[in-house]
Amino acid sequence: MSIITKLIDFALHIDKYLGILIQMYGLWIYAILFLIIFLETGLVFTPFLPGDSLLFVTGTYAGSGMINLPVIIILFIVAAVLGDAVNFYIGKKFGILIFEKNKLVNIKYYEKTQKFYNKHGGKTIILARFIPIVRTFAPFVAGISKMKYLRFLSYNIIGGIVWVLVFVLSGYFFGKITFVEQNLTLVTYIIILISFIPAVIEFVRHYLNRNTDG
Repeated sequence: MSIITKLIDFALHIDKYLGILIQMYGLWIYAILFLIIFLETGLVFTPFLPGDSLLFVTGTYAGSGMINLPVIIILFIVAAVLGDAVNFYIGKKFGILIFEKNKLVNIKYYEKTQKFYNKHGGKTIILARFIPIVRTFAPFVAGISKMKYLRFLSYNIIGGIVWVLVFVLSGYFFGKITFVEQNLTLVTYIIILISFIPAVIEFVRHYLNRNTDG
């Protein structure tokens, strides 16, 4: 089993693995969880790491007293904000070079992206927090688009705080419901599927608009 396959398996069964990690590593679990969220938001090649589901499941363990709620909320917010900041920096310093060198993106797409971020950048950074994969690429593209850092930072902080609070507190409160406790794996799958709905809707809209324009 490859590393990527193991990571995907971890993302899909985070409820089972998290309990094992807590037992194995004790207080080190806080550093592990911090690192996962930081990498999921900070590096464009790790969008497959768990995000929404990890926050929710961690909240359920906090509800059972196995994890300290205030500590994990603070750590997750810091990890999310730092991750996006690093991703933004990488995009700003190396994004265009990477695209031009590897011919990954047509320059016209870059120009359209730049105009889009100049107009809707702040809203995009916040909303992207709630969409897997897009969450990982949004700050990178914002960096490429040369969005002003202070503007990016304000939306980065707001988005990070809202994202973490919504999912962790949802897990903390709803995780105490008997159905959720007994079907945490199913709930995790549902969260993952729901998280992808906005991306699917946007893809369908883009496809339909392209066919209409054609």
